[in-house]
Amino acid sequence: MSQVFSEETHRNLLARIPQCTGREVSDWLRAVDEGPSLFRFEEKVSWLRAEHNLAYGHAKAIIHEYDLRRAARKFL
Repeated sequence: MSQVFSEETHRNLLARIPQCTGREVSDWLRAVDEGPSLFRFEEKVSWLRAEHNLAYGHAKAIIHEYDLRRAARKFL
């Protein structure tokens, strides 16, 4: 399972991603969805960092948000 930031830290990181990367969070989530089928949290983070040259904290926040949204879809 992922090591998570506090909810406040996670939200702050997400809010800064567009300014820091030039892309909206929704674009990053789509990139993860369309990327390689990786199962482990750290593998996804490493892929984002290598493929898109993201900072570790931003990549971790994107993958955590992706996992949260994916889990929420299972309950709908």
